[in-house]
Amino acid sequence: MRPIAKEEYAVVLDFLPNGHPFDPRQGYRKTPIAQAIGKDHFILLELVPKTGIFLQPSEEVYMGEGKRDQIHHIYGRIFYDKLTKTAQAELDFIIQELVKKHEPRFIEFFNKAGPINTRRHQIELIPGIGKKHMWELLEQRKEAEFKNFEDIKNRVKLMPDPEKAVIRRIVSELKNDDKYRIFTEH
Repeated sequence: MRPIAKEEYAVVLDFLPNGHPFDPRQGYRKTPIAQAIGKDHFILLELVPKTGIFLQPSEEVYMGEGKRDQIHHIYGRIFYDKLTKTAQAELDFIIQELVKKHEPRFIEFFNKAGPINTRRHQIELIPGIGKKHMWELLEQRKEAEFKNFEDIKNRVKLMPDPEKAVIRRIVSELKNDDKYRIFTEH
């Protein structure tokens, strides 16, 4: 059994200073909530900020063990469909930034991915990549490992943009469109 993934840092997607609008409790009992995505495992979370703290979308916050400057506690994990419209709109932009910052992690996936079973390969889980592209990727990586997204595009003919395909896969996993997880945690 895999250990439970924990996030140290998160990026704020939306901040609700008056709590959830559909919370039936009286106004003074509502708690401010920040909807965020973890930087390492792309876990969607709701965070409760410390009193008097106002968070901005795209702001990075520490929520790991030890002293936290802005976050009082983690309220819990949430599903994609529980995100506010603002958070959903911000999500694509934030994931794009995280993928750019951590490009080597995703390139390692293309260099190390293996078969899921006898009929399917992990690379085929990436949107826009079918059997033909998969075989060409496997052949190209035998010659030399890929160095970056640009290298993949240059060496594999008619390959859809691998960076955008990875972003689409992460969003798809967050929406629970597929039972397989490559980049996110349940």
